[in-house]
Amino acid sequence: MSLLVGLLDPLTVKDVCLRNRLVMPPMQSGRASFEGDVTSRLINFYVRRSSVLGLPIVEHAYVSALGKIGPKQLGIYSDKLIPGFEKLAEAIHLAGTPAVVQISHAGAVATKKVIGVMPVGPSARNKTRMLEKSELYELAEDYALATERAVKAGFDGVELHGAHGYLLNQFFTPLLNKREDEFGGSLENRMRFPLLVVEKVRKQLGKGLLLYRIGADDLAPMGTQLQDAISFAQKLEQASVDIVDVSGGMCGSEPKQLQHINGYFIAQASAIKASIRAPVIGVGGITEAEFADKLVQENKVDLVAVGRAILHDNLWPQRAIQTLQNKV
Repeated sequence: MSLLVGLLDPLTVKDVCLRNRLVMPPMQSGRASFEGDVTSRLINFYVRRSSVLGLPIVEHAYVSALGKIGPKQLGIYSDKLIPGFEKLAEAIHLAGTPAVVQISHAGAVATKKVIGVMPVGPSARNKTRMLEKSELYELAEDYALATERAVKAGFDGVELHGAHGYLLNQFFTPLLNKREDEFGGSLENRMRFPLLVVEKVRKQLGKGLLLYRIGADDLAPMGTQLQDAISFAQKLEQASVDIVDVSGGMCGSEPKQLQHINGYFIAQASAIKASIRAPVIGVGGITEAEFADKLVQENKVDLVAVGRAILHDNLWPQRAIQTLQNKV
């Protein structure tokens, strides 16, 4: 008979030990400089929230100038930013937890006002230029260079942002990817660019942790369906992704039509978990420690991400863990 595993139990992934299964997902805090530098305010934000977490995932850092979505977004597009990331990684480690940073490219959801030129995407649309095939390989290299910077700064891993309508998600979803070359059309073709990025990033990481945040459901009839996401998650695992982080696709991170459901992306995460061996993170408006613990105990997910509650209250993790310890 196997022992019951809950939110407070540790989890070792590769050589990285998470002291529990509580994750803070990446959430843009607006605390970086206008150039994307790590600031003392940003470091304090993570230190105050990391002391009892299993894994804090640092907010999305843009990998190139065209990938920025807004002012005071964290950047990882240049070597000049490495010293700031070194301070951030050290501070998170001193809080007793591994350090992972999410890296991203906004693609078609960027704006000319922010990046100065027309945004790029998988296909040409209103106010969006289609990426040429040669540019895709250059972009994959941007992700790889960003990963190299994270590793140099002392991070234990990176998460690729493939959800919420960002560039990797744009290639995966049939709603935005209307290409007619080998990077568009069939599901296999729509996975091709994200998997190219995974391959490049995996090489840079070496033994480091590679997470992928997957946009598992567009909540649209002609968009990404759960079975697409399951097939993709299996490909990600074959490509040596260590943890699959399951969230929404083009519907975003907080779809209004699911707000009444506690753990509104758990069903998708649970279905993906049943199809792969890699650990799976579940998320979706979770605010109660007992509910998060139950999700792990019932083997629906391996880790639980709590976002807004921790964003608005840095002491939420301590109270949640105390509640579960008292229960035991």
